[in-house]
Amino acid sequence: MPRYRTEHKEATRRRILDTAGRRFKLDGIDGSGIATLMGDAGLTNGAFYAHFQSKDDLVANVVAEELRAQCERISALPPGPAALEGFVRDYLSPQHRDLPADGCPSAALLAEIGRCDDASRESYTAGVRSIVDVIATHLAPQSPRSARGKALGLFTLLVGTLQLSRAVLDPTLSDEVLKHGIHNARTFIR
Repeated sequence: MPRYRTEHKEATRRRILDTAGRRFKLDGIDGSGIATLMGDAGLTNGAFYAHFQSKDDLVANVVAEELRAQCERISALPPGPAALEGFVRDYLSPQHRDLPADGCPSAALLAEIGRCDDASRESYTAGVRSIVDVIATHLAPQSPRSARGKALGLFTLLVGTLQLSRAVLDPTLSDEVLKHGIHNARTFIR
């Protein structure tokens, strides 16, 4: 019986993290109250505190989980520049732009993360380091350290481009931002 309780608790925690990740990326951290998050997860507010000490604790955990998952997706790419170029095209696609709840936590939450508590910012920092390291490994498998600057440049270009494409109201300009972002990203890959 204790095993079921542990598995159930882990599944409930996972459901809260997944639901909160989507909601944060859609409505922002500040725009997502605990009642809304728990309602999205099909749980009561009281269940929240069985898993997290506070909303700040939830944010730190969501940020860590979202970036871990993103890092795993990049790690799973086949080696070589072609796979990284495919990732760039997918990242800077109209679909990614138009579905922030399913996308990159950095592009959706960067400004808010900068105003979060230290635990959330530490989770974010660790996640970004991991992503940059994985990108560097794809850029220079024999010497990832030598490609760290390029990897950091590529990651920042991707995030900034996606944010700008989401912020502008003119759909033609938004598409142009994505198109030129892909072109500029290729300079980091080659």
